[in-house]
Amino acid sequence: MALDGPRLAAASGTTKSLVIFLHGYGADGNDLIGLGREWASALPDTEFVSPHAPEPCVQNPAGRQWWDLQVRSDAERWAGLNRSGPLLDAFISAEIERAKVVPAKAALVGFSQGTMMALHVGLRRPEPLAGIIGYSGILAGAEHLKDEIKTRPPVFLAHGTMDQVIPVDALVSSVEALAENEVPRSWHVAHGMAHGIDRTGLALGAQFLQKHFG
Repeated sequence: MALDGPRLAAASGTTKSLVIFLHGYGADGNDLIGLGREWASALPDTEFVSPHAPEPCVQNPAGRQWWDLQVRSDAERWAGLNRSGPLLDAFISAEIERAKVVPAKAALVGFSQGTMMALHVGLRRPEPLAGIIGYSGILAGAEHLKDEIKTRPPVFLAHGTMDQVIPVDALVSSVEALAENEVPRSWHVAHGMAHGIDRTGLALGAQFLQKHFG
């Protein structure tokens, strides 16, 4: 199957860069596409697309999932990443070709389960992307990365200290794993925030993309 979802054209009318949003468990592509409107003034030459995950959500039939969350184990995450990863990888390649940009002008922005997808696929692509942003997620399967990493695009991670879905400790472990694999990294800790994206994290994300799109 091929992924698809809502899109926003570049505000300037000329596409020079591309952002692919990856939503969290139980949501769909409409959940994050609005961030493109938030970022349009900072990134006027950027086109945005937010694909729906490939599977209907088991716990929320109105939403989608990259994989089901039954036991929330490392093994379950790893199996899910490897099942949905090739679909996302193919979508990224197709979107880069469709938008007529080079990989270095394309970025992934994930939330929660979407962050896991972004990090898993983005670090294994043969040509480096402009960057990867991950909100409220984790680098899953970090022990496999040293044998599978192909490129090292810069990564920006943001996480709330009051996140009860994926505890903020995930930010620490993810940053450490990225460091061990020599991936450029930066991060933002949102004090008092639960599982979500705060205004500072959103602004820092836009600045990160501005910098790495050039």
